[in-house]
Amino acid sequence: MQLQLPEPSTDALAASRSLQHLIADEIRRSDGWISFARYMELVLYAPGLGYYSGGATKLGKEGDFTTAPEISPLFGATLAHLATELFDQTDAAIMEFGAGTGKLAFDILSELRDAGRLPTHYFIVEISTQLRARQQETLRDFPQVRWLDSLPPSFSGVVIGNEVLDAMPVQLVVRGEQAWLERGVALDAAGAFAYVDRPCDGSLVAQIPDAEELAVGYLTEVHPIAVGFMQSLGTMLQNGKGAALLFDYGFPAHEYYLHERGQGTLMCHYRHHSHSDPFYLPGLQDVTAHVDFTAMAKAAIDGGLDVFGYTSQAAFLLGAGIGDLLLRTSPEQSRAYLPQSNAVQKLISPAEMGELFKVLAVGKNVDWPARLHAHDRTHRL
Repeated sequence: MQLQLPEPSTDALAASRSLQHLIADEIRRSDGWISFARYMELVLYAPGLGYYSGGATKLGKEGDFTTAPEISPLFGATLAHLATELFDQTDAAIMEFGAGTGKLAFDILSELRDAGRLPTHYFIVEISTQLRARQQETLRDFPQVRWLDSLPPSFSGVVIGNEVLDAMPVQLVVRGEQAWLERGVALDAAGAFAYVDRPCDGSLVAQIPDAEELAVGYLTEVHPIAVGFMQSLGTMLQNGKGAALLFDYGFPAHEYYLHERGQGTLMCHYRHHSHSDPFYLPGLQDVTAHVDFTAMAKAAIDGGLDVFGYTSQAAFLLGAGIGDLLLRTSPEQSRAYLPQSNAVQKLISPAEMGELFKVLAVGKNVDWPARLHAHDRTHRL
């Protein structure tokens, strides 16, 4: 497949080739085959070379994709106001996973500072050295921020993960003639990456409803790493108290594993172009998959948490008060109001992010605000 995409720089190409050699060497050391999850882990997180651990710009106009905080500061402001409600029941602390450029943390902290409700701590769990350095520059005026390499054993407060679950490596499975197979990565005769299927443990497809009824050749993703993360989140909050908000694109299981979605949801993002070839320029493009929110909710419950709600991003933001925050700028001040209004429309419009993105709220020992139960879709998980 020849992709007509923008050419990377000479240095970027050299970095991608180095990563390809690293992955090829691991495949040879692993009897000629690695799981797709391991391949995805390397292309995203290999030290110094992976997509999130290298030096290229990832987010915004100059990067490969744009996230909600990059669209409007009102996204963070809305979460800040919800956090202040929850602070009355928990410690006044926030933990964010995968904070990107630091823009969401900056918007939340700025809003809380204006409201006189700054948290005692704002923890960021970030494994990318390059992104952590960028966050430290963005957040230099907020001494409350602390960076963590992993989850602490306990936490009390508000947890936020915006487009975190979709960046966790997935395993690929395909329905064979006799049984399900795991699709991994090997090297072809020319030394290029190629898919190769192997028998898999039946437990790998346990999250797929009615797996044996799907057609031969049906290809999809399963999410054991994200499931493990949700269970760890449960342990952390079980030992403390609080609520976790997870924003991402995905579906409940009965929509994820439709007969019609027979080639999965794996997608790559490069310079605001989307395509489906994960072997293209390893390390220079994002590789993601939609989230199975049913599996995430079950894992949270298995970890001892309660599911507070599951709904669209539009319903969540409107219920949490983004409309009121927009009206802090008078519509009569059109030069200031219209750009903010247009940005909010991107966040809530069904044709933009409003319906594609969902919000899963889980936690322990807190009362979830009643107004956020409107338009709840937990029954569809």
